[in-house]
Amino acid sequence: MEAVLNSLPASSRLLIVRLRSLGDCVLTTPAIHLLKLARPDLRLAVMVEARFAAVFAGNPEIETILPPRAGSAMAWRPGLTLNFHGGTRSAILTAASLAHWRAGFGHYRFQSVYNLRIPRAQEILGEERKVHTAEHLAAAMFWLGAPKTEIPRARLFAFEMSQKAARRPHCAVLHPFASAPSKAWPVARFVELAHYLKERHSLETVVIGGGKDDFTPFADFECYTGAPLGDVKALLATASLFAGNDSGPAHMAAAFGVPSLVLYGSSDPVVWAPWRTDSEVIVEPAGLDTVPLARVIEAADKLRARA
Repeated sequence: MEAVLNSLPASSRLLIVRLRSLGDCVLTTPAIHLLKLARPDLRLAVMVEARFAAVFAGNPEIETILPPRAGSAMAWRPGLTLNFHGGTRSAILTAASLAHWRAGFGHYRFQSVYNLRIPRAQEILGEERKVHTAEHLAAAMFWLGAPKTEIPRARLFAFEMSQKAARRPHCAVLHPFASAPSKAWPVARFVELAHYLKERHSLETVVIGGGKDDFTPFADFECYTGAPLGDVKALLATASLFAGNDSGPAHMAAAFGVPSLVLYGSSDPVVWAPWRTDSEVIVEPAGLDTVPLARVIEAADKLRARA
């Protein structure tokens, strides 16, 4: 079969369905860049939930960001729809697009929706090993016809910084919260780390998290409590250091090339490590509560020394 990207007419429309998950959204952007390098003429839309749309906002390679509605998918009239999400809802939206070509990974459910079934990344890359999420998504573009090349860093754009973020050109951003206890280093140790970064490295700490997170232990520091994702993006673009649990903000920091210290408990750093940025990774599958403050401080010192 001829590579699909080569068969699309000039200026064809393409739709990528990536509904949610902050880290996955960020790690979709290297694949988008490879796509546009191969076919800069293609008109690209990304379908994503509103709370994650800021990941793709300002990206010059994306023509429009669509809400996840069947009518929006159909109105875009794509020649190719690529489902990067999987699951029932994204399959329905892929079908609703009425695209001539509908691509999804071979392990997705509802295989009848797809007339392009993307094989395993290992098969595409020709390497039988565990792959990073950025590699997994980029491999789909190689299979569709983009030239195989080095997979770039994720790409975020923060042209319009909020006034609040603009006041923090040099700071350490801490994300001490996690989606599950097995992925969280104790909050009290993050507080101690924040004081250390101020005293030893003269880094002002800003703490980020969701509206339901408990910021009480961080009363001595500036906090972005449930701030809009666009403001968090602008803040990270100015940061000198990121430290936190494995999470979406860690991938945002890496996209801006921020030196990153990330702690991994139950998650796999091979799959989710900071992509293409200077980093220190601490892994403790037995539980992050066993990781002492001294070990994290040592990693932070290494990052600052290299910076």
